Amino acid sequence: MTGSGEDIIAVRDLVKKFGSFVANDRLTFRVHRGEIFGFLGANGAGKTTAIKILCGLSYPTSGEIRVAGHDVYTGREKIKRRIGYMSQKFSLYEDLTVSENIRLYAGIYGLKRNYIQERETQLLESLGLRHIKNEYIRKIPLGWKQKLAFSVAIFHRPAIVFLDEPTGGVDPITRRQFWEMIHEAARDGITVFVTTHYMDEAEYCDRVSIMVEGRIEALDTPVLLKKQYHSANMNEVFIKLARKR
Repeated sequence: MTGSGEDIIAVRDLVKKFGSFVANDRLTFRVHRGEIFGFLGANGAGKTTAIKILCGLSYPTSGEIRVAGHDVYTGREKIKRRIGYMSQKFSLYEDLTVSENIRLYAGIYGLKRNYIQERETQLLESLGLRHIKNEYIRKIPLGWKQKLAFSVAIFHRPAIVFLDEPTGGVDPITRRQFWEMIHEAARDGITVFVTTHYMDEAEYCDRVSIMVEGRIEALDTPVLLKKQYHSANMNEVFIKLARKR
């Protein structure tokens, strides 16, 4: 298990309402520095709403939330400088080349030109993408896109990287390779906060929370959750939790 025990995210009684609809209902949890934390649940459970708040992209209705040492009400811009973000739906610009995407995001993060050039070369070599650096993103396979998007999200070596359903639509081999990259990032000290509706991916996390209809119904290591709910795998755990509501 990775993670130092020091809290990099601290959430207490997070509530997010849209009119009378409660998307996040009194969420309370902590994430340790260097931990791979799974934020699991079915589509519509409230995962993406919470992650937007943690990234400083949306205000909570109420609650106490600190990310990388900063309050989400007063330190949103500081939070944004300390994090990386990758979404299944949008991460890279389709009409830019591989190299142009890397340089664009590196520039947004405020990195210096010499550093960008050096890191870009290293990145393309490690991913085996040097031969397509001038190809448009729309022309490369989805698996390559996802691995490149993750690498770009941590290009500036953030304290935390938020991954919002990053493996949706990719094949099993690519998913496994993607998770190898996640574990490597965690070993380098980057906290990984990943949302997914694939219950088997919970097995790759240090700890997981499972959301059902806007609330956290369970939070622990995969091993202890399976033991607690007398289940062979995390999918069985999720089904039992969902049926309780």
